[in-house]
Amino acid sequence: MPTRPRPYHHGDLRAALLTRAEETLREKGPTALSLRELARDLGVSHAAPSRHFKDKQALLDALALAGFERLGEIMAASQEGIGESFAERLDAMVRAYVGFATANAALLDLMYSVKHDPEASEALSASVQRWSAQTVELIAEGQRRGEVREGPVERIGLPVFTTLHGYADLATSGMLPPEATEHGLDDVIAYILRGSAPD
Repeated sequence: MPTRPRPYHHGDLRAALLTRAEETLREKGPTALSLRELARDLGVSHAAPSRHFKDKQALLDALALAGFERLGEIMAASQEGIGESFAERLDAMVRAYVGFATANAALLDLMYSVKHDPEASEALSASVQRWSAQTVELIAEGQRRGEVREGPVERIGLPVFTTLHGYADLATSGMLPPEATEHGLDDVIAYILRGSAPD
């Protein structure tokens, strides 16, 4: 349900711009994002956003960075208070990722498109690397425990990630058949576990 923009009065204009930009992204998509429109929505001068974002690309970069940082926090939190087995940790991580993806579909699309932009900031690249490292470490720990097959972690991780991201993409785009919604994620997790299991 769309939220009405609230006039900006004081405080952190950069944070207010990012919050409103994410709302616009969710409601109307990335083409509707405009620094001038965000300024109008927040009731500030059309030049005010330029103190924080030199152009629309800088705004998109900041949105993507915030998204990857939030995703990293959610993924890390998914590992707290669960068992040590690869299956338990993978299950929690997969559910956290799909939960983030379905709640933030437009943001996730933006995150992946901006991260491949040659102009992406170093901070964004570092945030993507931190998130990727969580998955790599999960697989490496599974190998150390003898629960994941041997081999280069990246080669095991690629099918894990593509399966996970593919399912999330289908879920967010409404492409999953109704019968898949109840047990689909359980089946995906079981599939990843079989594919990662020792020979």
